[in-house]
Formats: sequence, C-alpha cells, structure tokens
Amino acid sequence: MSNPSAARFSEQRLPTWRRAVLKVGSNLLTAGERELSDRHARNLAAFVAASRAAGREIVLVSSGAVAAGRARVAVDRAAGELVQRQALAALGQTRMVALWQGLIDAPVAQVLLAHDDLRNRRRYLNARNTLLELLRLHALPVVNENDTVAVEELKLGDNDNLAAIVAALVDADLLMIASDIDGLYTAHPQRHADARPVENVAAVTAEILAMAGDAGSVHGTGGMITKLQAATKAANAGIATVLFNGADAQTVALLGDGKLRGTHFAAAGTRLAARKYWLRHAPGANGAIRVDAGAARALLAGKSLLPGGVVGVSGEFARGDIVDIETSATDMGGSGSRVIARGLTQYNANEIRRLAGKQSREIETLLGFSYGDTVVRRDDLVTLEEAVAP
Repeated sequence: MSNPSAARFSEQRLPTWRRAVLKVGSNLLTAGERELSDRHARNLAAFVAASRAAGREIVLVSSGAVAAGRARVAVDRAAGELVQRQALAALGQTRMVALWQGLIDAPVAQVLLAHDDLRNRRRYLNARNTLLELLRLHALPVVNENDTVAVEELKLGDNDNLAAIVAALVDADLLMIASDIDGLYTAHPQRHADARPVENVAAVTAEILAMAGDAGSVHGTGGMITKLQAATKAANAGIATVLFNGADAQTVALLGDGKLRGTHFAAAGTRLAARKYWLRHAPGANGAIRVDAGAARALLAGKSLLPGGVVGVSGEFARGDIVDIETSATDMGGSGSRVIARGLTQYNANEIRRLAGKQSREIETLLGFSYGDTVVRRDDLVTLEEAVAP
C-alpha cells in the first residue's frame, strides 16, 4: 500500500486516447479484505461509465478471481498449490464478473484467454475479432487469464503483462494500470524515506528496472517489475502506459478530467508491425531451431531461414507453431547458446530434422512434398534486440 508520508505525485496531462485497456489488480477488488469489495471498484466503474458516455471504449482486464474463490471455501493447504489455485479461480470467476456487472449499467462480457489463444495465430485473431465486436456492440469486455487451464501463466499470476498483450490485440491508444500504489518511485517508498516519485519514463532501462520493489501483496502475485514489463511491451507496440493508485478516489476522479497523478510511460517512437509484435511477445515457444553462424548473420540482416543453415532441432512442434531460433553464443562473443529470433515454422520438428543442412531444392525429394523453400520466412520472423546487443 502507499505510504502517506511519501512524496506525492503532481498532476500532469493524461495522454489522448479513444480506446484503452484498464487493468485492475486483486488488492483493489478486495480492498485489503478477504471478500470481494466494491469500495475501490465503484470509483473505477464510474470512470469507465463516464468514459463510455463520452464515446470512448474500454476493455477491462480484471484480477480477483482466485481471491474471490478463496473467500468461498475452506482452503486445504495440503492440496497442491497450483491445482488449488485453478479450482479457486473457477469458483471466483463468476463472482468477479458479477461485481463489475453490478457496478456498470452496460452489458458485461467475460473473455477468458490462455497461452494458446495468444500463441496460435488463428486463435489470436479470433480473440481480437471477438473483443472488437464486443466493443462495436457497446459491451464492456472483462478479460482475465483462463486460470483453470493456463498452467504456465497461472504460476506467474501476471495480469499486467496480459493487459499489455490485450492492448496490442485491440489496437488500444493507452494502457491504464490501476494498482494500490501511487506510481513508480526511485526506491520502495515504505522502506526508503528519500524515495521520490518518477512521473515520466521515456524508456524502461536497467536503471528504471532497478527501482522496482519486490513483488507480492496479500491477494495478488504481481509487483512493480511486472508493471514495468507490461509498460515495455505496450511501448514496443506504440502504446503509452499510465500507472496510478486506483484506491485513491481523487486520483481516479482526475482521470475523468484528463489528468494523471501517477507515472506515465511513453510509447516507443515507432510501432512494430502487428505480426512482428505478436511474434515477439506471444507467451512461450514450442521448441527451438539451432542455426550456424552464417544463418544467424543472415537472419539478423533480415533474411529468411533456409534449411542449409539449420544444425539441430529441440522440442516437438507442428507446422505454424512459434519456435525460438538460437545459435552458438561463441559466434557472438559469449558462451553456450543464445536465442536470436522467433518465428513461425513452415515445417514440423521431425521434418526440419530431416532437412537440416540440406539445400532448398532437396526438400520435395526428402519429404515427398514442399511448403516452400524456407524453414521460416522473413515475414514470419522477428529478431530479438537483446540477442544482438554487444
């Protein structure tokens, strides 16, 4: 929670927006109690309603399902933690959505997303079309992680990053993260008396990341670090992010007047193409293709991956899956291996194993068919900046 003695954020202009994604954390929906509460949600709902009345569109990414489920049953601590959290999420989803429906005089639609919905291109586009159609119908989409099946994401419990992905999914102008903290400080404001507000961040650098405090609250599992990660993802998609205290009624009221009292993270100067952005940030890869130094240089120069540059395959994946592309780090001044790109593969894992080191003209002879001369086309590939940094 915020420290009353900490230095206060001043008012600044809220970035112009027509469509926004608003992420609300668990602690705001429980107001520090065991049960769901409308204490803070009521003010946020009023902001949503006023924004919609002004012709703006909002997609809500709401935490709170696990906390709501936990309040309904006696928790058996002997049970596996992951399975237990999945069950609690199932118990609490409807209560969380009902909370918002009771506060907003508009049709509220529940949209549950899992890893596969964001990793699979077809399902990604289906999710996008559904959300855009809900907005066209003047409904309020309430998005949450499908915690009952999304095992990997549930372990992270990270709706901040999910909100950033949803913001890119619906071409939002702004990502708004409502938390129980005032914004980013130079240090943890409850532990360091000299902590100062950081009101504007041009880019999330190593220095900014070092300011992030430890994750964790009574009901949530995220922290400042996940908010910085989300702001980075949004910035890469050309979307600004604002972080503010959703438990402060005056701060929330100021949003309706186009004013921010919190931290503003600027959007990047250029937008990644939507497909490239999806490839970069879609959660998880299904396997990896190892390439030689020549192929690595070609990929970093914007070329496609040909079978002749492949030296190995790890994992099992199907045609059209996202895969990491890695090379020996010794070729780049390091040790071990390093992921240099991600892409959609034209062939499955076993097929690529058979094609490794071969010429493109041999594909049909070796496989009996051909999906093209490349293993990964350059239009289906994105290089990773961190992999090419000196």
